[in-house]
Amino acid sequence: MWSAWCAGEEKRVGTRTVVVGHRTVSETDAYVAQKFCDNRIVSSKYTIWNFLPKNLFEQFRRIANFYFLIIFLVQVIVDTPTSPITSGLPLFFVITVTAIKQGYEDWLRHRADNEVNKSTVFIVENAKQVQKESEKIKVGDIVEVKADETFPCDLIFLASSSVDGTCYVTTASLDGESNFKTHYAVRDTTVLCTDEAIDALTATIECEQPQPDLYKFVGRIIIYRSNQEPIARSLGPENLLLKGATLKNTKKIYGVAVYTGMETKMALNYQGKSQKRSAVEKSINAFLIVYLCILLSKATVCTTLKYVWQSNPRNDEPWYNEKTKKERETFKVLRMFTDFLSFMVLFNFIIPVSMYVTVEMQKFLGSFFISWDKEMYDEEIKEGALVNTSDLNEELGQVEFVFTDKTGTLTENSMEFIECCIDGHKYKDCISEVDGFSQTDGPLKYYGKAEKSREELFLRALCLCHTVQIKEADQVDGLIGHPECKHTYISSSPDEIALVKGAEKYGFTFLGLENDFMKIRNQKNETEMYQLLHILNFDPVRRRMSVIVRTITGKLLLFCKGADSSIFPRVQQEEIQQTKVHVDRNAMDGYRTLCVAFKELTQKEYDKIDRQLNEAKMALQDREEKMAKVFEDTEADMHLIGATAVEDRLQEQSAETIEALHAAGMKVWVLTGDKMETAKSTCYACRLFQTSTELLELTVKTVGESERKEDRLHELLLEYHKKLIQDVPKHRSGLKRSWTLSQDYGLIIDGSTLSLILNPSQDSSSSNYKNIFLQICLKCTAVLCCRMAPLQKAQIVRMVKNTKGSPITLSIGDGANDVSMILEAHVGIGIKGKEGRQAARNSDYAVPKFKHLRKLLLAHGHLYYVRIAHLVQYFFYKNLCFILPQFLYQFFCGFSQQPLYDAAYLTMYNICFTSLPILAYSLLEQHINIDTLTSDPQLYMKVSDNAMLQWRPFLYWTFLGAFEGLVFFFGVYFLFQNSSLEDNGKVFGNWTFGTIVFTVLVFTVTLKLALDTRFWTWMNHFVIWGSLAFYVFFSFFWGGVIWPFLKQQRMYFVFAHMLTSVSTWLAIILLIFISLFPEILLIVLKNIKEKNHQTGPFDLPMLVSYKRIENGYVKTEDAVTNSAERYPLRIL
Repeated sequence: MWSAWCAGEEKRVGTRTVVVGHRTVSETDAYVAQKFCDNRIVSSKYTIWNFLPKNLFEQFRRIANFYFLIIFLVQVIVDTPTSPITSGLPLFFVITVTAIKQGYEDWLRHRADNEVNKSTVFIVENAKQVQKESEKIKVGDIVEVKADETFPCDLIFLASSSVDGTCYVTTASLDGESNFKTHYAVRDTTVLCTDEAIDALTATIECEQPQPDLYKFVGRIIIYRSNQEPIARSLGPENLLLKGATLKNTKKIYGVAVYTGMETKMALNYQGKSQKRSAVEKSINAFLIVYLCILLSKATVCTTLKYVWQSNPRNDEPWYNEKTKKERETFKVLRMFTDFLSFMVLFNFIIPVSMYVTVEMQKFLGSFFISWDKEMYDEEIKEGALVNTSDLNEELGQVEFVFTDKTGTLTENSMEFIECCIDGHKYKDCISEVDGFSQTDGPLKYYGKAEKSREELFLRALCLCHTVQIKEADQVDGLIGHPECKHTYISSSPDEIALVKGAEKYGFTFLGLENDFMKIRNQKNETEMYQLLHILNFDPVRRRMSVIVRTITGKLLLFCKGADSSIFPRVQQEEIQQTKVHVDRNAMDGYRTLCVAFKELTQKEYDKIDRQLNEAKMALQDREEKMAKVFEDTEADMHLIGATAVEDRLQEQSAETIEALHAAGMKVWVLTGDKMETAKSTCYACRLFQTSTELLELTVKTVGESERKEDRLHELLLEYHKKLIQDVPKHRSGLKRSWTLSQDYGLIIDGSTLSLILNPSQDSSSSNYKNIFLQICLKCTAVLCCRMAPLQKAQIVRMVKNTKGSPITLSIGDGANDVSMILEAHVGIGIKGKEGRQAARNSDYAVPKFKHLRKLLLAHGHLYYVRIAHLVQYFFYKNLCFILPQFLYQFFCGFSQQPLYDAAYLTMYNICFTSLPILAYSLLEQHINIDTLTSDPQLYMKVSDNAMLQWRPFLYWTFLGAFEGLVFFFGVYFLFQNSSLEDNGKVFGNWTFGTIVFTVLVFTVTLKLALDTRFWTWMNHFVIWGSLAFYVFFSFFWGGVIWPFLKQQRMYFVFAHMLTSVSTWLAIILLIFISLFPEILLIVLKNIKEKNHQTGPFDLPMLVSYKRIENGYVKTEDAVTNSAERYPLRIL
């Protein structure tokens, strides 16, 4: 029916009809109400109803949890040598602790959602304002929003408090731009600026279905009036006020809700929450499979040998243990399967289920150290770091790619006027009189200052050539602000404000626009009036803007400002050189530079320009091209006056942070929605690009807008590919993170070119754009992506994340436009900035400033990884030590599934006797001082690429566990070769044998951890020596009482009796020493080597790592060698 109005939108699927204020057009017309979603925002994972099933499903996806569930069921169903409690209790403990932790984290998300959903809004109903909660807004409701409030949903702008029907909006939390944008009300509804008037409106809106593009909107409003034909008006993005944007400099607006809740453009730009899993968890799963194979092979060997042993009838059915009738009639295959399951249960403790709960507790408790870090507390906002999910702590120590937003993340987004030059003379510092200070820069031989008339002309140009407006003074109790007070400027561009403020410093003040007259106050405190005739608006192709004004005397002037590349070709060539020196020097300093030019027009010239501009504005076809042609003709043959330098102030220490991340072997990519020039300038200022960096551009400027832009793109990609990959000599094999070439390259790409690469057209000559582009990106030292839509940011992160080797990615941003990439990356970090809290709410970690990323990664990340890697390897090692003697014991008990250890020891070994020391180690260990880690970024590379959880260190720990298990068993076995261990001739039994083995085991694995500890606190001493004391106390207690609930009192007085033998004491001490001897020997050798290469006072552990650090990503070999000597790893 209304298909005509959506021409050019072929891909759009369906439309929606919104009835404004729910007032139907007429009762006779049939109207079927459409159903729309409510206005609730949901970022949580669970509800009360689905928490239990969903959480249990996620937990039992883990191999160990699922395995122990099966073992528990086997113990319940089959007659096994150990009680179901031995595996059921640890499993229940693990599942409960994990569920509580994840439930608490999701409760925090629910609370944050409720803050938004329960916020107060005002709806106009029956000509009155009704206060409601934000989540109660329905599509079609007329909403009133007041100044500095955030729009609660996507609204079509109907009317505002300003007479002209405009309002000013900041979309900082959506696209990262904190400048003011002007939006326009529907022309026919601008007068409806009261509750009664707006409620009387009868209209319907037809628009496209929700889609995520922030800059596109296609719609139409049909306004019905009594006894008149309906009026139809087109709607575009300038009429749409987006959820998350903030109303500025306008007292109030009325709008009608068109998209609500999860259908708003802001919500559609969120990625769905997925369960992020760390690389450590993947390593644990791989190691678990190895240990499962060991377990299966042990059970298979024992089952096979049992039936070999029983093939002798005397062994199968001795006279003292005849089989029952039921046992004789049981199928042999079923018996074998039952025996196999029994052996599985007997050896199942080799799979450390308690490791998962220890890891969960380590992550949860360890995350508090980030929150408690005083160095990450910001005095300005009175907040510190925040941990939204603790599952990824160790990933912070493995990051290879950092994707950062620019506005509000790297910069403070507050432009500052630095200096200007007029006719080659540099003007700096704040002075009230221009003639007070001037200096000549560079090789130019100009002394003194520019002519007074030129100075004034330049400052008038700064005061007139802009689109800045002055915020109305607020009236308080009938008083208006003092006329001499500082003006509050607002503009769509923050650097325009900086220039106007710069002119004010030098004595020329812009006083505002009134009835098409611009007023300025000059240095003599006189007010000058200029009639504003035309504004030739800025656009990214022209990269300049102009104004045409008429003075009081009737003189016509054109003032133009823009980038040097767009101004220099349009001015007299002899005027360029003296200004170019300053512009180049300012650009190298990282300042944003603009050149200023002017020309005087005759009345005849102006009449011609005026006529051409009006014709172009009225054109319905090719309007933009016609306007551009007039602008091109008008802005010619100008005279250059000077140039300005403006600084977009970087956040404190952002440049040093980026340098540290580079030195740590990470690649930093800047993804921003901002203009290329702005972003490029910031990249130089924060040292992402160095002056020596050769920039490769893939932008609209280099690719062009022509029909063959895809061919041109292909040519550029091949050219860059040849330069970076084909023409570069191959590096030696084994080089890690070696992306540094002899020449540093930086890549700049914009959103439209990225679309061509990621979504090539069907008829394009090549579909391998993406692979070539990715290879180029990976060879560049830095990449800048500008004019990015939020989902494009996520696409970039996904593209890198899915490359060969699956590098660990981190995204950091502060606005809702960054939420997609924060959710897409392995680790998402939100900055608690000025742009709302959407990023912080949806991130894994939130920090107040970009500079805090340095400590978060280099110190916290490094330590978390080392701690948890040691925890994982230690758990597998101590469980192999635990179960190997049990396996060997079967060879000496006829494979009868006789347990070596008592059931109490089996249950409590992982839960009580050995769990607390490793938990304390994994929370408190600092093998290198935190200040050293932060100040020497190269140390980060020593644990990169999951170095401590590779197969080589895993095998080392496995062989160590196997060696110690053999020592425990055979050491005690040889002790028992003497049948009498007591003076009175009494012999020890099998439970004493097992208890001696268990005692040596507990002391050895605990003392092994003590040898590895480098950072001793009272807590480490307490849990290590306390655990050993508790084991001794428990053994005396468990064997010193006759327990009524036990069928057999097999441990009664065993431990106390065992310690009466001097041989036992000697054996225990000797076996502990033999087991730890290889470790002690390695520590002694390390200390001897350290004394020979002493370069620092640090006493560091030998972290087990497979990496050859001298092949790390560093430009100088010496730096790494020096670092490796100071902080040695054990090289296998």
